[in-house]
Amino acid sequence: MVALILGLVAFVGTNKSVVLSVDGQTSDVKTFGGTVAEVLQKADVQVTEADRVSPDLASEVSDGTRIEVSKAKSVDVTLDGQGHTVSTTGQTVADLVSELRVASNSAVSASLDTALSGLQDPLSISTPKTVTMVMDGKSYNRPTTAETVEELLDEAGIELAATDRLSAPESAALVDGMALKITRVTAGEKVTVTEALPFETAEVPDPNLYEGEEKVTVKGTPGEKAAVFAIKLVDGREVSRTLVSETVSVQPVDAKIAVGTKKKETPPAPAPAAAAPAPAASPGGAAPSGGTWAALAQCESGGDWHINTGNGYSGGLQFSVSSWLGAGGGQYAPIAAGATPDQQIAVAEKLRANGGWGHWPSCAAKLGLL
Repeated sequence: MVALILGLVAFVGTNKSVVLSVDGQTSDVKTFGGTVAEVLQKADVQVTEADRVSPDLASEVSDGTRIEVSKAKSVDVTLDGQGHTVSTTGQTVADLVSELRVASNSAVSASLDTALSGLQDPLSISTPKTVTMVMDGKSYNRPTTAETVEELLDEAGIELAATDRLSAPESAALVDGMALKITRVTAGEKVTVTEALPFETAEVPDPNLYEGEEKVTVKGTPGEKAAVFAIKLVDGREVSRTLVSETVSVQPVDAKIAVGTKKKETPPAPAPAAAAPAPAASPGGAAPSGGTWAALAQCESGGDWHINTGNGYSGGLQFSVSSWLGAGGGQYAPIAAGATPDQQIAVAEKLRANGGWGHWPSCAAKLGLL
């Protein structure tokens, strides 16, 4: 009897009640085990080195001891666009985020209180980053937890046209300190440019005008055309333009000049030299031979054989440029004022032979040559 009583006391003394929690599932366990490891063995709970057990396996248990077992589990995690498989003893998403030591304001694809055992898809975590945005001629820093360029654009409400360009693909993962340039490209915008159309000049023979005479019969006027261009802009600046169409709105009017073809009659023989007044000394040199030409020069230019006032006529006999060159004066000088008196008289003789004294109508009449 004494032995039975002592055995009963020993049994009661060694029997313990332990609270066992495995991944949040709690149960009461009656055990004679002395350590945590023995209790788990008796309860048929297998643990590995990756599991977390508290207290540790070698700890002695007593009546009322609570044993916490967190079984290690593998979770697929995408962190800032990079895929990983993470082994964790955490129970919730919050536990895993804490273990990974990422910023508390990171963007997580599941609620923090979600049980890891209930995850159906890989857990996506995007840490805070600062991206330098360059767009429309401005640059600024934008904090974001977006994972990709595309997500950042959606987050910022930026819409891209089909022709716009990005400095990185939309699928590219964002990294802290990244610079993203958005280049706006506009093509097809049209502008209209008005341009002048030059007129041409036509010479028409006129038998009613003497040779060497010219008359403008139709005044030329320029026309106008409208050219339409398609322009290409990059960030608001024109980089190219392509002609689309041209329309003539005003036709040019060509100028017409009547050129004399009528031959001048041969004048009567000049009066005797003695009848002509004596010429004054010429500033350009000694008076040439031939009193008639000297008298004519005195009337036309005051006897100055090298005069050039800029009125279109020069020399002692006041040649126009066209008359001077037409009669061969160009072999002496570009204009009559640059030639000697004798050279001017030689050219004048050619004009007189082809048109008479009518080349100098006023002074020739005064001298009685007409």
